Parts: sequence; C-alpha cells; structure tokens
Amino acid sequence: MFGPFNLGEGFKKYFEILPAIHDETRQAVYRIRHEVYCEELQYEPVRPDRLEHDEYDQHSQHCLMRQSSPPSDLVGCTRLVLARRSGQDCILPFEKLCETSINRRIVDPSNLPRESIAEVSRLAVRNPYRRRKGDAKREIVINQEDFGSKDMPRFPYIPVGLYLGTVALAKRQGIETLFVLTEPRLAEHFAKIGVKIHPIGAPIQHRGTRLPSMMKVDEIIKGLRMFIRPLWRTINEQVDSAYTTDRPREIA
Repeated sequence: MFGPFNLGEGFKKYFEILPAIHDETRQAVYRIRHEVYCEELQYEPVRPDRLEHDEYDQHSQHCLMRQSSPPSDLVGCTRLVLARRSGQDCILPFEKLCETSINRRIVDPSNLPRESIAEVSRLAVRNPYRRRKGDAKREIVINQEDFGSKDMPRFPYIPVGLYLGTVALAKRQGIETLFVLTEPRLAEHFAKIGVKIHPIGAPIQHRGTRLPSMMKVDEIIKGLRMFIRPLWRTINEQVDSAYTTDRPREIA
C-alpha cells in the first residue's frame, strides 16, 4: 500500500519516542495525562498540581512522544503497567474492571506468571494532534480513513507509534503477554499492520464500550507486515538509545 515509502524515515522526520525514565520525563507524562484526561475529557478530577497519576504508576514504565524537530512539542504518552508481584496490591487495572467479564476459558490472567504480563493503558494524545473533526472531545482512535487509499495512502503515526513504543518497552522488560482495554474495532484496524489483538471476554462500559483483549509480544514483532518493520526498527532503536544515554533528555 505504501510502496517504496519508508515509514521509519517518515516517523523520524516528525516524531520521537522517549521512555520516561527520569523524573523530568515522567512529570511530562503526568502533565499530558492531566491535560487530556482531567481538563479535556473530564475522566478524572482536576488536580491543583495539574499532574494525573495513580497507584499503578509506581510499578509502570512510561512512553512519551514528541515532535522530532524544534520546537519539539509534546504529542502524547502511554504506559505499561507491570505486575511483578502476586497479591491484590499488584493486580492490573483491567483485572479489577473486567473481573466478571473475562472469559477464563480463553485465558486466566491470575494463573499466568506475574513477571510475564503487563497492561497497556493511559494512552493520551494532546488536542492539537487529534486532528479529525469531532476528535477533540474523545480519546484518539484509529479509523479506516487513517490509512488513506491506494492512490493516496497515509498512516496513523501517533497511535501506532505510541503502541509500538510500549511494545518496545515490554520487550525490554521481558513481558510475554500484554492486556489492553480497547475500542471494539481496534483489532480490525491493527490487523492491517499485522498486529493480532485477541478478545478475551465480554465488552464493558468504561469511558465508552471497551473490550478486554490480549496481545503476545513475540507475535506482534514477528507478525508485523513488511511495510511496518522499518517503523518498528526506528521506534525500537529510539527506545534502546534512551537507555544508553546517561543524562536526562530535555523536555519542552
């Protein structure tokens, strides 16, 4: 569909993925989440310090996206919630929300090694980058139109980039299985790039209709379509590079 166009080079031209591994970058993540989740979408109460965070952030890895060229505006973020210990204090968010809706004949998260699972959550994209009409009052989503047509192809760099950034974090952490609460049609759209999202239960109402779903990290990486692989390599290299740099990255 994209012919000779290299999605990795296209991504680098406009965006950069940063793991939020320093206080400065984590604060930037919390500010974006407050702007989107508290001030715009009103999913959470407004806080005096304008930082949105919760108890899961203590055992989470965070992913930040910004523009790659000046003024290097912040674009969005997501997080990877880890479940390193057993017990109620380290249960993943979706395990609480979907306690009665998970089909445990498909998978029972409580029976999986806790160090091998994680949840993707808190995807937040700032208003100027939720470009479609009507998207300003909702979370960013992926639609058919985001992939354009055969004659005029385009690509949803921001949501896909954030998800792939989180997959890169999961790979570094040795995570095998990712869980996510998704819009029902996300699996269909992600199938276009070779990512298999497996529903594991009945939909619930949580900020709209959400479907508990599962992804396998190795399956994602191996299954990416050829035109997506340059994008994956670029994002994975950006994540790896951040961990080999001793000093914090400057944040706009």
